[in-house]
Amino acid sequence: MKVFFSVAKKSQYEQKIQRSVFIGHASPAADEEEAKQFIAYVREEHAEATHNCYAYRVGLCENPLTYYNDHGEPSGTAGRPILSAILKADVTNTVVVVTRYYGGRKLGVRGLIDAYHTTAAITLEQAGRIEVIPRVPLAIVCEYSELDQVNYLLSQYDTVINNTDYKDNVFHELLVPESDYAAIIAQLSAIPGVECKGHVSSS
Repeated sequence: MKVFFSVAKKSQYEQKIQRSVFIGHASPAADEEEAKQFIAYVREEHAEATHNCYAYRVGLCENPLTYYNDHGEPSGTAGRPILSAILKADVTNTVVVVTRYYGGRKLGVRGLIDAYHTTAAITLEQAGRIEVIPRVPLAIVCEYSELDQVNYLLSQYDTVINNTDYKDNVFHELLVPESDYAAIIAQLSAIPGVECKGHVSSS
């Protein structure tokens, strides 16, 4: 199974280059919508900045979704170097915004590329990395008499319980490791009084 990594936490790094101030912001992002929300937050916080350039990479798959934006800087001098830093760090589900407050001295194409890349790279380094396990949703219904056995089984597979509803029976909404999905289904189905509902809507 391929191992995926994301940034471990939000991080911010600031440096001054030729009078311009560059501020890097990195954050985990579970999907493209979360990445866009973080970008919007930074742009609002730094609405007076000359530029808020960004890149993100999301998806736990062989070819994650990538996107970048120069936000007014010369084409290829900001967003692409930020994305390059994300790729070099080998992280996904990650968004980086680099804010620039122009200081009155032009850096040139090479200078801009280096400034945006180094700011992003140091910001990512400070954020650290954690392993991200691809998970899939699963819903199960079980009788109260089987609950302890079910919960013990789930704990053996690093399962996340998103929601539990206690009514006539117990209803679990889960996120289970994708690589263990078939094994979990097989073992749960072998317990009397347990019904697997399969994938549930993430909405």
